[in-house]
Amino acid sequence: MQIARRTEHDREILRLAVPALGALAAEPLYILADTAIVGHLGTHPLSGLAVAGSVLTSAFTVFNFLAYATTGAVARHVGARDRRAAVEQGIEGLWLAVAIGAALFVLGLLFAPLVIDAMGASRVVHPYAVTYLRISIAGAPAMLVTYAATGFLRGWQDTRTTLFVAVGQNVLNLVLELLLVYVAHLGIAGSAWGTVLAQYTAAAVYLVVITNLAGREDASARPRLAGMRAGARIGGRLMVRTASLLVAFLVTTAIASRLGDVEVAAHQIAFQIWLFLALSLDALAIAAQAMVGKFLGASDAEQARLAAARMLQWGVVTGAVFAVALAAARPWLPAIFTGDRHVRTLALQTLWVVAAMQPLNGAVFVLDGILIGAGDVGYLAVAMAVSTFLFFLPAAMTVLAVHGTLLELWGALCVLMVARLATMWWRFRAPAWQVVGATRAA
Repeated sequence: MQIARRTEHDREILRLAVPALGALAAEPLYILADTAIVGHLGTHPLSGLAVAGSVLTSAFTVFNFLAYATTGAVARHVGARDRRAAVEQGIEGLWLAVAIGAALFVLGLLFAPLVIDAMGASRVVHPYAVTYLRISIAGAPAMLVTYAATGFLRGWQDTRTTLFVAVGQNVLNLVLELLLVYVAHLGIAGSAWGTVLAQYTAAAVYLVVITNLAGREDASARPRLAGMRAGARIGGRLMVRTASLLVAFLVTTAIASRLGDVEVAAHQIAFQIWLFLALSLDALAIAAQAMVGKFLGASDAEQARLAAARMLQWGVVTGAVFAVALAAARPWLPAIFTGDRHVRTLALQTLWVVAAMQPLNGAVFVLDGILIGAGDVGYLAVAMAVSTFLFFLPAAMTVLAVHGTLLELWGALCVLMVARLATMWWRFRAPAWQVVGATRAA
């Protein structure tokens, strides 16, 4: 790795990635704050949060194409110097987010108990999980609008605004949760309501920012069905990619639930720390999406590949730094989230696996961002499905069949990440992803 030797792309990578790092690291702080606050209400509320939080993360993340597809498409228009088309592309994403978010809200209210049952929650954990899920799903429209707006601004080559909004959103969320849980004594319901109110505040801020940009570029704010349909087609492929990944996460939580309440609580702590670090590493993937899309939009395939290779180096080295940091902080982390001695002991063991995964995660996330920025979403859908259903699921089902341990279950997640690395590296080595031009056919 020639990471110590500076290249012409380093300044731009850092300009995009550093603010994106702050914004992405702030995203899982919603659930981390909930975990710390609810964890001190008791093991059963924490287990309920673990189950409901996993469902919510999955329900929202499966629609993250609203951010990812928008970033690459907007960046291509920026590279082609068509700023009005870039803004209109982002607005189409916002309208699509509103429609999907409203549908998700209705479905969540209707089917929350059935979903929690399917996740294998125990009888005492079930009511906590249903309460948290039914309240939190009210934030779906705001959360998806935030995804679409964030994707637009990243493609616009502006990650600073997303950082400011994310930090303000999380500060507000923490204050509201502390007031509603410990002052108003609303318990796990107060935690959920604090998050929902913070989500709608952030969505409102983004709408103001994008409305001002639309006026400046003389862009239409009306929904265009043709553009929304095109976004939905690309999004459908990204949904296959994301849904395959979420199948792995949901299966992992469902198996942990069946291993026992202590196991699922420890898994919640380890997984949320894993997610926090994963989204932090994803800052480089965001820079990859924006830079690769911009270079390909400007018809400069050579610079797209050079920038991508440099970001891949940064991903591996940053992952190694995260691994060392987590290993050093590991002895103190579980006590932040729970007072249960058994949960703390198991979480301490699992965090060794989380630390070891970080360099691998860095390479995987950057490769993912490169291919998303290039619009190579059809291949990504196939690669993720293969990694999940041909490699991860057999490993996870073996753990369940032999009544394995939580550490063995996390070993199955390691198998998933290795399979992802192999399939995406094979694609990256060939030039097929380097399609140039202001648009790429869906």
